[in-house]
Amino acid sequence: MPDPGLVQMVPVLLFAAVFVALLAGYSVALTLAGVSLIFAFAGMAAGVFMPSDLGFMPGRLFGIITNQTLIAVPLFVFMGVVLEKTRIAELLLESLSQLMGRIPGGLGLAVVLVGALLAASTGIVGATVVTMGLISLPTMLKQGYDPRFATGVISATGTLGQIIPPSIALVLLGDVLGNAYQRAQLSQGVMAPKTVSVGDLFAGALMPGLLLVGLYLAYVAWTALATPERTPPARAVGDARPSIGQLLKGLLPPLVLVVIVLGSIIGGFATPTEAAGLGAAGSVCLAFAYRAMSLQILREVSESTLKTTAMVFFILIGASLFSLVFRGYGGEALIHEWFNHMPGGMWGALAIVMLVIFLLGFMLDFIEIIFVVIPIVGPVLLAMGVDPIWLGV
Repeated sequence: MPDPGLVQMVPVLLFAAVFVALLAGYSVALTLAGVSLIFAFAGMAAGVFMPSDLGFMPGRLFGIITNQTLIAVPLFVFMGVVLEKTRIAELLLESLSQLMGRIPGGLGLAVVLVGALLAASTGIVGATVVTMGLISLPTMLKQGYDPRFATGVISATGTLGQIIPPSIALVLLGDVLGNAYQRAQLSQGVMAPKTVSVGDLFAGALMPGLLLVGLYLAYVAWTALATPERTPPARAVGDARPSIGQLLKGLLPPLVLVVIVLGSIIGGFATPTEAAGLGAAGSVCLAFAYRAMSLQILREVSESTLKTTAMVFFILIGASLFSLVFRGYGGEALIHEWFNHMPGGMWGALAIVMLVIFLLGFMLDFIEIIFVVIPIVGPVLLAMGVDPIWLGV
């Protein structure tokens, strides 16, 4: 019989093995599923893991397939990719650059504003960063901006796609956090547990997202005042300023789309899935209105949506198997024991979790963090009294 102390540390070894495999460059989904199965079969052979625990996996797969909330993922991805293929961002950036380019830091301010609107329109971090990089970086460097400042502004603005709703990260987090919140309540004896909806997370993330945009704008303005040589005014703006029609042409369509999608969710008129379908249809209408839609673009959009959606669900399946094996070895009880004995109680545990997530963010994408870390620490933190919306945001 294996040493009980060693068996108790198996969840830690499982997490460490997954982390090392990810750093080695292996596929996230295959790593989560493969390492978990290796530990499960090894535990069965040693008599410390119950084979019946793996019997819950088919039910979890069926739950993933029939989850109505997750249907919003491919629809939001489709909306973001369609808008990425149109010239909405280019038109808006050109208009704002002409309008604000005469002042020091004007291009930086325009990039932040366009990036915030693009983040709200697409909800995809990669799409926002790539689009803003291709559009704005050559212009900023040509106008004499400090390369470090220009790339920093674009990179920071690109991350707004995670917190400004509608966001793919918030959709995935809403599903995972909702399950964690229900488990936390069941562990406390609440037989009719409440849940966390994606709409609640959207409403909770709206003000922090806008606050972050305001801080970015303030930083760009402060840099322009303190070190104007790093953010010179545009040298070739020209005499013609953009007309009201040009500004509205670039600003109004994506803004209306965001208001319709987000307003329908927060106002309770539509579920996130229904709003995502509305946004996908609206993005196609915008593409036709800008005469940017063709069969080739539609094929590219469909392929990109299929690849992204398959990646997300493949990782979700692997993460479900990982959390199943992790809890089968008593990992959740181990985390609960550690957190209860941690200095500072709930706040100390929350600070440690935030620090770990911050460090993991240097190496892992937000999808892996949501599917791997939140199911492990979420139920314990929520059982300790942390507000689910506050934790998610």
